[in-house]
This record gives sequence, structure tokens and C-alpha cells, in this order.
Amino acid sequence: MGLRKSLALKWNREKDNAPRMIAAGKGPMAERIITLAREAGVPVEENSLLTEALIDTAPGSEIPPELYQLAAELYIFLMELDSEAAERTEAAERSEAPEA
Repeated sequence: MGLRKSLALKWNREKDNAPRMIAAGKGPMAERIITLAREAGVPVEENSLLTEALIDTAPGSEIPPELYQLAAELYIFLMELDSEAAERTEAAERSEAPEA
């Protein structure tokens, strides 16, 4: 196994044309990015193709158009996570609601 790599993306759909790479690191820095994301409740997904393609991109840069498909797959995954979390929250609220 090689040196661990990680990156963080952010997408402001109102302002950006595409997601931006906001952090990237290798080795201990990669571990720190992952730790901070988990501590902040940010989902962590392994996508080695996207990571390898973006690892040397300057932070703050939008991802290039040729990587939109990979990024779209990642965002679909994140949207599914959000949907599942919302469903669990709604189910928990219904079970806690007093019966009329």
C-alpha cells in the first residue's frame, strides 16, 4: 500500500460552476483531513480515481470538466446519505411523538 492521500471538495452551486478542491494532503496530512472531516460530521468517501486526478491541484481550484462525471458520482452518493439521514430523523421524530 502506498502513501495515503485525501482531499476535500466543496461546492457552492450558487457561486461556483463546479466543485472546488479545498484541501489535499498525503501521509499524515491526509490522515488529518480525514480526521477533521469525521469530527465535523462531514461524510468521508473513498474514491481513488478522483483523488489521484486531483491530488496535485491547487487548493481553491474548480475541478476540471473531464472530472465532472467522477465528481457527480460522489455527489450522488452524498445526496443519498443526506436522504437516508433525513428519513432516519423523521422516523425517530414520529416514534417519539405523543399519540393523540
